Amino acid sequence: MLQLFQTAPVALIIFIFTLVTSFYGLYVNQNLNHQFMLHPHSFVRKQRVYTILTSGLIHADFGHLLFNMLTFFFFAFPLERILNATGGNGHLQFAILYIGGLILSDIPTIVKHRNNPGYASLGASGAISAVLFSFILFDPTTRLYLFFIPIGIPAFIFGGLYLAYCVYASRNQYDRVNHDAHFYGALTGIIFTILMKPGIIPHFINQLAS
Repeated sequence: MLQLFQTAPVALIIFIFTLVTSFYGLYVNQNLNHQFMLHPHSFVRKQRVYTILTSGLIHADFGHLLFNMLTFFFFAFPLERILNATGGNGHLQFAILYIGGLILSDIPTIVKHRNNPGYASLGASGAISAVLFSFILFDPTTRLYLFFIPIGIPAFIFGGLYLAYCVYASRNQYDRVNHDAHFYGALTGIIFTILMKPGIIPHFINQLAS
């Protein structure tokens, strides 16, 4: 834990805080989820504006939380270390990437559902997608091992499959998980990384070529 705090303090704080608020909302006081959910109809009317941030601190169920936090654990901590090792203030860059991914990934949802008072969504999926795809730019050939799949999937292939699933899930949505945020969070992560690390595209291409 001490090593994580020394090398990736921002990721550690986000990780712990999200676990605490999510468990509290799921098992102690479910009213917290209602208060923290993103509600586009209210947001555009300048009510509950804070939910564009707080919706990333809660989750729909244990499975949703587990998937997001496992993805965060395996990619956020190494990403913060990579950003810090490649010049500039990597801790600040990681914070900007995560918070920016959280906010910007929700904007299309707010626009889409601004006149739907019955719609609300929750989860940190947009920010975590930003983290995942930022990491893929740095190390596209690293292999990801998923449940029940015995072989590793290269990260850049996983990224393409992930985006395809997001589009499918968004069109067949039956829950309050913001699947659109996965897609737009991924785009945010890619754009932010290119802006923060201008040489990342040649690096990405070289990694694939080698």
